[in-house]
Amino acid sequence: MIFLKLFWAFFKIGLFGFGGGYGMLSLIQMETVRNHHWLSSAEFTNIVAISQMTPGPVGINSATYCGYTAIHNAGMGNVLAVLGSFTSTFALVLPSFVLMILISKLFMKYMKTSAVQHIFLGLRPTVVGLLAAATILLLNKENFGDPKVNLWQFVISVLLFLATFYGTYKLKVNPIHMIGYAAIAGLVLLY
Repeated sequence: MIFLKLFWAFFKIGLFGFGGGYGMLSLIQMETVRNHHWLSSAEFTNIVAISQMTPGPVGINSATYCGYTAIHNAGMGNVLAVLGSFTSTFALVLPSFVLMILISKLFMKYMKTSAVQHIFLGLRPTVVGLLAAATILLLNKENFGDPKVNLWQFVISVLLFLATFYGTYKLKVNPIHMIGYAAIAGLVLLY
């Protein structure tokens, strides 16, 4: 019975959780802590911290950990707790998965129409603008350092940024490799 409740709770969250993973956290807390008492507030806080530290979307990570903890706290074994993780994660993702299939079917049917082509023509510069805005927002003293406080850190940060940009854009180096190279260079040059 708890598996059905778990599925239904996370299905609702997946269906109505707009705003991404962080937008879902309050819904997840309401369902798991307040409504069903599967978790304590302290456990939920720990789950959110772990979800932010592990790779992947915070909403999906939280659902996975909450499903595991809910079943574990119900006194069931680790194998069933893993099934609880799967149940909550699957339920959270299912509404988005179904919607994407429907949207992609509609897109495939109407992608050659002029209206859809014009929509995507308008979206391209918008996406470029959003990416540029995100880049500009990241050009701050938290990421590059303050030249008035530590000129060496600022110069190295700018050089690493330029080298990474050149490496990925011109030399076509894999971005994951560039992140590793920049991390090593940062460690060597700044410490």
